[in-house]
Amino acid sequence: MRNLLSVDKFGDNFVEGVKILADNRKARFNYSVDETLECGIVLAGTEVKSVKAGQFSFADAYARIREGELWLIAFHITPYEHGNLFNHDELRERKLLVHKAEIKRLERKVDEKGFTLVPLKVYLKKGRVKIDLGLCKGKKTYDKRENIKDRDLRRETERNFKIRL
Repeated sequence: MRNLLSVDKFGDNFVEGVKILADNRKARFNYSVDETLECGIVLAGTEVKSVKAGQFSFADAYARIREGELWLIAFHITPYEHGNLFNHDELRERKLLVHKAEIKRLERKVDEKGFTLVPLKVYLKKGRVKIDLGLCKGKKTYDKRENIKDRDLRRETERNFKIRL
């Protein structure tokens, strides 16, 4: 078995055995992320093949706590094209695997402070599909404008620096 190396987007650290399948950049723009949590996900057989092939979409997905369990909602996985009879429902709710204590802590924060649970990244870790779930709070429009302004300033300074060299 070969080792996969991946560069983390927010630093230069290399993570061994991790292959990032998708990153939800839209969520990072619309929400301020307070903390992240790695979760496993319960998938049917053909769903795993579709996810590994990159046939999924989670732009509108979110997580909800129901009856002491964490569920991923609106996570679209395209049916596997060779799956025929054994294919799955595209938009079914999928259970996320997290410790009970973590679920209780998340439930307190979501209920009291108005946080939302949003999937930020989908990746393979040692052959298993994992999801980075973010405890997020919605940004106001002026916060988004500040981010755009900072990004443009950073680009401009990088351009000027390259011209000088």
